[in-house]
Amino acid sequence: MNHVELTAGIAELSPLRYTPAGIPAINFILEHESDVLEAGSNRQVKLTIRAVAFGTLAEQAVKLPLSKSFRFTGFLTNARTSKGVVFHLQALYPILQAEQVLNPI
Repeated sequence: MNHVELTAGIAELSPLRYTPAGIPAINFILEHESDVLEAGSNRQVKLTIRAVAFGTLAEQAVKLPLSKSFRFTGFLTNARTSKGVVFHLQALYPILQAEQVLNPI
């Protein structure tokens, strides 16, 4: 199964664009930082990842503030034009300040 859930801040948000089929799309750069327990040791994790949203989610994302944290869910796929992966967003949820940041990526 290819399912990703990531708590991250929006570092960059491109202007809304439309695919050749007329579907709204928006590109993101997401940044994540946390401490994770790995093999019995605490590890500091820093991650920057490219992401994209389509349809009504893209239209709603235009209004999102930069640097605010959200919980993003979606899937990973290979980038079309270069090496690496792109996180295709299917949903996003605001993070309450009292919530602990958990990251199963």
